[in-house]
Amino acid sequence: MLSHITNTQIIFTAVALIVVLVIAIITDRQIRKARTASIRKRFGPEYDRAVLLHGTSQKAEAKLVGRETRVSALKIRELTANERERFAVEWQTVQSRFVDQPVAAVTEADNLIAALLVARGYPRETFEQSAADLSVTYPRMMESYRVAHAIAVRPRGSEASTEELRTAMIQSRAIFDELILVQSPQEKKSAAA
Repeated sequence: MLSHITNTQIIFTAVALIVVLVIAIITDRQIRKARTASIRKRFGPEYDRAVLLHGTSQKAEAKLVGRETRVSALKIRELTANERERFAVEWQTVQSRFVDQPVAAVTEADNLIAALLVARGYPRETFEQSAADLSVTYPRMMESYRVAHAIAVRPRGSEASTEELRTAMIQSRAIFDELILVQSPQEKKSAAA
């Protein structure tokens, strides 16, 4: 049966296989490109940070998707009205201390944000793990969160300047405000997308 195959048929089959292979490669690249664009859009600046940290976009994307999977398994919840009120009062107390005790106030603000995360259902873990978890829902806040936390945990002797403390307090307030807000169903849907 093989003796009836002509050179034309062999060439035609080879060309057809090459065309199918080229189409498959192009399709795969387009799918990867669309996936990258989607992840980059969801994570914003956190995407670029992950690429720098992990070396390649493929490794970074795998880590970011892993974060999403981890967070989807957590029981993250909104605060009750009483919890929101309690945290708001605690924030006002921390903020009022800033004028007289800025270092202590920034540290307390950082601790209050950590307590707020736990109340919302985020596990109490290392700062980096908490930041990674939080980045799934609030990716655009992460740089501010990291900077504010770094200032809050500076060791004695390398204390932050007044301007750095003020910046940390402002950034902490923005983070606090985002975490305490009640999200509408549309906002929850957008955050999950």
